[in-house]
Amino acid sequence: MCFHPDSSMTLPLMSISEIQAVIEEWINQLKELGRRYTWVQIFENKGAIMGCSNPHPHCQIWASSFLPNEPRIKERTQKEYFTKYGKPLLVDYLKEELDKNERIVLQNSEWVVLVPYWATWPYETMVLPKRGCPQRLTDLSEDQKTMLADIIKGLNTKYDNLFKCSFPYCMGWHGAPTGPTHKPGDSPHWLLHALYLPPLLRSATVKKFMVGYEMLAQQQRDLTPEQAAHKLRELDHLAHYKNQIK
Repeated sequence: MCFHPDSSMTLPLMSISEIQAVIEEWINQLKELGRRYTWVQIFENKGAIMGCSNPHPHCQIWASSFLPNEPRIKERTQKEYFTKYGKPLLVDYLKEELDKNERIVLQNSEWVVLVPYWATWPYETMVLPKRGCPQRLTDLSEDQKTMLADIIKGLNTKYDNLFKCSFPYCMGWHGAPTGPTHKPGDSPHWLLHALYLPPLLRSATVKKFMVGYEMLAQQQRDLTPEQAAHKLRELDHLAHYKNQIK
């Protein structure tokens, strides 16, 4: 799914209305594919360093008749938490993060971007809704769509400003399962969220590799989630580095 007719127009360079058109098409695709398929994975691999062979700004959408491993685990654990506490796990988690205010990167009236405490990648972030507990992209109100476009542009601008490059990443949406047996509002244990998993570590050319100890023993971080959040938070989210006055 292409984002823009201009091949040079990545998300941080697009207008809010142009990004909102992308969000609307994500919703359209989820509605159409979600009628038949249990899981609809919307994701974007950005940049050659992420194996993206097509430089035109785009995302991919895969649909399956089963729950893949990651959403299957999230379905189980979130349901267990909801059964025990009567609230969505990620709603409680977001409240804790907002109270601590140590790992918050960016927020507006409807959305929060934070570095989760369990993040593996150096500048990994999570995008969460503040209100309404939407379970799927199809649940978003008009205000949530507009402010989602705003926060996507702001986060991607920060990413580009970090190392003064078109920042690569893998991004994807996780929401409640779909399919003919699922209806709106049927998964109160779910809270819609997006994940950004960028590979860059210290510069535009230095990539973090998962090797050795990390593949055979345990994943390691090169900086703390708090350090990553602080560095991202301090970056401009309104002026792209290409447009900044030298």
